[in-house]
Amino acid sequence: MIRNVYSKMCPCRDLLDMVASKWTALAIGAMENGPVRFGEMKRELEGISQKMLTQTLRALERDGLVTRTVYPTVPLRVEYELTELGRSVIEPLAALRMWAQQNYDSVAEARETFDSADPVGLEPATTR
Repeated sequence: MIRNVYSKMCPCRDLLDMVASKWTALAIGAMENGPVRFGEMKRELEGISQKMLTQTLRALERDGLVTRTVYPTVPLRVEYELTELGRSVIEPLAALRMWAQQNYDSVAEARETFDSADPVGLEPATTR
């Protein structure tokens, strides 16, 4: 079945929302080269809280993009790894991350121009 993500009733929208999340895109990038321990990922994803990383990984595991393996050592060792489904989103998310890095300066300039513009010309168009 082909779904229409532009339809407000499309169930794909929650999946799009999850995949488009900043932390999802970065977590998947951190797992591109194989299994990663929780602590390693937290260090790589600067600025993410432990709670947010836990929530992100649980959501990815629930949606079938990540597997979680617990090794019975002292202390416990937990690794996260992309599933085949998770690996299928590496390329589009890598392209999005690259786009953000390459275009940040242009976007920052556009924001500065917009923010310093005369607010009179910024009113939304109305229909008559």
